[in-house]
Parts: sequence; C-alpha cells; structure tokens
Amino acid sequence: MFAIKKHILAWGLALSLLLTGCASLLERSYSASNPHVDRPTVAEDPSVLRVENYRELVSAVLYLVSQGVEEGVIQLHDYTGTVEADLNGACAEVAKEDPLGAYCVDYIKHEYIRVVSDYQATLEICYRRTPEQVRSMVNVTGTGAIRTELQEALAQFADQVVLRVAYFSEDEASIEALVRQAYYDTPAAALGLPQVEISLYPDSGRERVVEISLTYPEGAEELRRKGEALSQVLKELPIPGQTGTAPVFLGTPEERARQSLELLWTVAVYAPDGGSTTYDALVAGVADGEGMALGYALLAEAAGIKSQVVEGERNGLPHFWIGLELEEEERYLDPSEGTGSLRTAQELSGAGYRWRDGPEEPETGLGAEGRAGMGRTLEKERKIQ
Repeated sequence: MFAIKKHILAWGLALSLLLTGCASLLERSYSASNPHVDRPTVAEDPSVLRVENYRELVSAVLYLVSQGVEEGVIQLHDYTGTVEADLNGACAEVAKEDPLGAYCVDYIKHEYIRVVSDYQATLEICYRRTPEQVRSMVNVTGTGAIRTELQEALAQFADQVVLRVAYFSEDEASIEALVRQAYYDTPAAALGLPQVEISLYPDSGRERVVEISLTYPEGAEELRRKGEALSQVLKELPIPGQTGTAPVFLGTPEERARQSLELLWTVAVYAPDGGSTTYDALVAGVADGEGMALGYALLAEAAGIKSQVVEGERNGLPHFWIGLELEEEERYLDPSEGTGSLRTAQELSGAGYRWRDGPEEPETGLGAEGRAGMGRTLEKERKIQ
C-alpha cells in the first residue's frame, strides 16, 4: 500500500472545482446557442408585420411566438392566396409542427378584415409555458452537446432541462440513457440517480424540443448540503505519495491510477448493502460497488486519469467497475475488489464480468461519440475472444 503522508490543501481546492460541474472527463463535440427567429418585414406601423405569401405568413406567426407576443397584427399585402385557409394553416403549422410552437403554444386564434386591397389579421396567442421557460431553452446539435447540458444540470441538481435539438435521431429511451451516462460522468454530483420524465415536441421530425424533468431521491437543499460535506471531506483527505510543494500525484498514469485506488481504500469500505453514491464512499465511508466506482472516478479525475464508470454484471449480478485510459491503452479495475488488478477487457470477461449492453457494446459512459479512444482497443480485444 502506498504511504499516506500529508494533508494538502491544494487537493481540496482542485476537487472543489469538480463540484461546480465545470470539469469534464473527456473532450466532447459541443454546439449550443439561444433560440432565434428572424423578424419579418414590418409595415408602415412598426408594430405590424407585413407578408406577401404563405411562407412569409408562417414566419410572421412564428416570430410572434418567439417573442412571446399575446396579440399581434399581420398585414397581408398583395396577397394572392386564400386568406382564411392560409391563416388556419399557418397557425396550425406553428402550433403543432414547429418545435418551439409545439412546446410553448396552447392555441392561436385569429380574425381578419379587408383594408383597401390588403388584409389585416389579428392573432391572439395563448401560451402554456412562461417566458422564463422559453428563454431557458438551449439549442444543441449532437449527442455530445446533449450530454454536456445534462451534466451541467445534474451538477446543479436542476429539476428540468429543455433543449431544442437539431438533427434529432433519438427517442425517449436514448435520452434517458444519456441522462444515466451524464450522471456517472459527473461523480462530484452523483448523490442519487434521478427519475427521468421525457416529453418531445412535436411528436416527430428532425428538429425537436426535448423537455427532461428530473426527480431526485432527496430535495435540492439536502443534496447541496451533502455536496458541501463532500467538498469539505475532500479538502481533508490524506494524500498518498508526496510531501511539501510537490504535485499531489506523480508518476505514470498507471501509478497515479493506483494511488487513487489506495486513497479510496483509506476512507471507504466495500459492503454489498452499502450506499450507492460518491457521498457514501468518501464521506460515509461504506459503499456498494456503484458507490466505490463513483468515489474512485472522482479521485481519478483529480489525478488526471481518464476514467469511466462501467455498468454491467459480475457473475450474473448487477455490478459497477471502472474503465481507464492509460497511455493509449484501456484497462479496467474493480474498486470493490481487494486486489486492485488492472485488466484488459478480455481478462475482465474471463473473470465473469459482462457489460450492461453485451460484450459487443461496453457501457463505459462514453457513448457513440465519446468512445473514440477507449472503444477502438476494446472492440479489437472482443474480436479476439
């Protein structure tokens, strides 16, 4: 066992940053922006929008919705379409088919009058979302961006995430899986996996609004209290290996990975009926396989080791362990074991471990985009079996 020598304040400061949710285990592709709709042409009265065809009419209605307008006026100038039918179609298209409208609009009523050679339509828009809810919505592109937004929400114990997703190819089950991945990717805030409720707007389409409601096992205040207690304990943990002003962790990635494990074992005891969170491992000091894996993931993160909590089975029973990327090699360890052995995927499979999604798709939390480094070696090793 590595020697335990001195309490180092820098350890706590570094790990306390993790509790803000700003740190990430892996570089991810990311794209996010605020919703924006171009303003249509205005008439002589700047409060009146002017359109000349059906597509412009749809854009004008959508613009009113994007601005949260409850009553708006649209001038149909030199309009060649059928006014009544087109107003019905445009209002229905925005309220039912556009992601923003499907998410926030309850209904749209309209009436119109003839003004010389033009028509003037007045729209009454009733919303089922508050302006604050609409403003909080974030535009994202790609699975990595969704997972990053989820990690930030979980780090703050937020009860809702609303995303407008471009090129949407997921479903409710895949979004729920991303929530689960984000939870295990955020060990500093893994204080209880929340229940997830997902709503998609509209029902189909390549661009959708995804509303994710999160219900935690405990209230936000209690979770923040536990987070603060975890932060305090991290500041006071004994640090293996080094003294004085030397870095907390030295050596090769493998040596630092082992130092993290030794540190975990100084404060946590594995018990099958123990708690399942990072708090249980590093504060309460008794944790099951899930809690031990989360506790190790947080310590490894501080040591500069890329790691992932892996979910699967050991000898037919649900279990958690750790995937490590060490100098371009992928290895696994089980923090609940007393050996601390670093094993290949093939060796782990031979010892009775099975990934949650089967041997061809290890559940490392990396997902399709983030598995670039770890996945190549794992796939090669599986083909050997």
